[in-house]
Amino acid sequence: MATYDVIVVGAGNAALCAALSARERNKSVLVLERAPEAEKGGNSRYTAGAMRFVYENIEDLMQILPDLTSRERTETDFGRYTRNMFYDDMGRMTQYRCDPDLVEVLVENSYQTVQWMHKQGVRFMPMYSRQAFRKDGRMKFWGGLAVEAWGGGEGLISTLHQIAKDAGIDIQTGSRVTSLCHNSEGITGVQIRKQRQSSDVSAETVILACGGFEANTEWRTRYLGPGWELAKVRGTRFNTGDGIRMAMDIGAAPHGNWSGCHAVAWDNNAPETGDLTVGDGFQKHSYPFGIMVNANGDRFVDEGADFRNYTYAKYGREILAQPNQFAWQIFDGQVEHLLRDEYRIRQVTRVTADTLAELSVKLTGVESEHFLETVQSYNQAVKDDVPFDPTVKDGRCTTGLAINKSNWANRLIVPPFSAYQITCGITFTFGGLRINPQASVIDTEGDIIPGLFACGELVGGLFYFNYPGGSGLTSGAVFGKVAGQSAANYVDKQPTIK
Repeated sequence: MATYDVIVVGAGNAALCAALSARERNKSVLVLERAPEAEKGGNSRYTAGAMRFVYENIEDLMQILPDLTSRERTETDFGRYTRNMFYDDMGRMTQYRCDPDLVEVLVENSYQTVQWMHKQGVRFMPMYSRQAFRKDGRMKFWGGLAVEAWGGGEGLISTLHQIAKDAGIDIQTGSRVTSLCHNSEGITGVQIRKQRQSSDVSAETVILACGGFEANTEWRTRYLGPGWELAKVRGTRFNTGDGIRMAMDIGAAPHGNWSGCHAVAWDNNAPETGDLTVGDGFQKHSYPFGIMVNANGDRFVDEGADFRNYTYAKYGREILAQPNQFAWQIFDGQVEHLLRDEYRIRQVTRVTADTLAELSVKLTGVESEHFLETVQSYNQAVKDDVPFDPTVKDGRCTTGLAINKSNWANRLIVPPFSAYQITCGITFTFGGLRINPQASVIDTEGDIIPGLFACGELVGGLFYFNYPGGSGLTSGAVFGKVAGQSAANYVDKQPTIK
């Protein structure tokens, strides 16, 4: 097999951005994907395709949304999302533990990277269906998130793969990288296993972009803690920590929140790992407009603590901690129209009733009498003199409860009533490898490992405890682009052996 300038391990958003970035510098690039052709694309393929980035005004958005009609421009309030807002969100969400150097790279390069993706051929569109509500005759975006890839994660991956192939990048699926080849001078290639046969592939640099360890049941239990073996996996079954393990085997330093992860409310009867025919449709993220109760019939979180973008990635952990690892989300008729599309898929665990008493006996596993008491107390505690407004943190709250709801509190009084059974769905793990701002992997002595770079979910240090929605794909793209550039720079400084 030929020697490559760059080998990229993985074939999701971060990996392909890295491959394209290196290819722009005329480097020969091989992408090795563990999954078979039908399941290629990593976790990126299971996402909604949302991307969080800095923009000041609609003119900035027009650079990546050239198809936006004059009517859409007139009838939409896109707001703005400044650098300071992004920095504040990253600090606030991670309790200010995030690596400041990596955050600076993420924030300062977010808009330029999305622009670069657009120039490569990736199409974007406004995220109307999930991030905007109609107010005063206009669609108003909220939570700093306005844009998604055309066709969601599926469309993003399909487009990136086609762009990569057109650019002459060699992509091999069903090729599991099992170890890194190296000597005293640095990386020399990888060992792969394909069709039960092992072989070595030589390269001057390797970029690891093959995800975290969320699909590794044993590692989840070891690092996240007891009970995490019971979580559902939202995405690919192939993210078992291979990249992290093989890098640490040659001395790479672990970094970040190894006991933390992105985990959300997920349909209780979803399969063990992601289903590409459903994608992210098993998620249930309209909880700010209702309440969540556990098996005891108790509420256990502040459903309206913040916009969904800033709470959904941590509430999966709270659900997993409940008795029997499930909960029910409860809504009434006055907010039914606000529920996201995922509540209307065929594969949904849903019950409905015309009265709360009737609903209570349909909530499988829930103490029905205490549930009714919880709803009664909640309804009495709502401050309904404050106007309801889903586009802002409206301050419509409850008072006097053990756990108050801070915003969007409506009494559950209008039939029909609906309920959705949920459990924990893990998206990706926060612990990973230590890298520098150039995406070079750092060893346990604090030195770079020559020729080894990393990007995407296996990078540690960006996210702790929580996560601003849409920043995962953006960070993958940003550090993927950086990794590709750094790998090309490294090759340019090395003697070329063909």
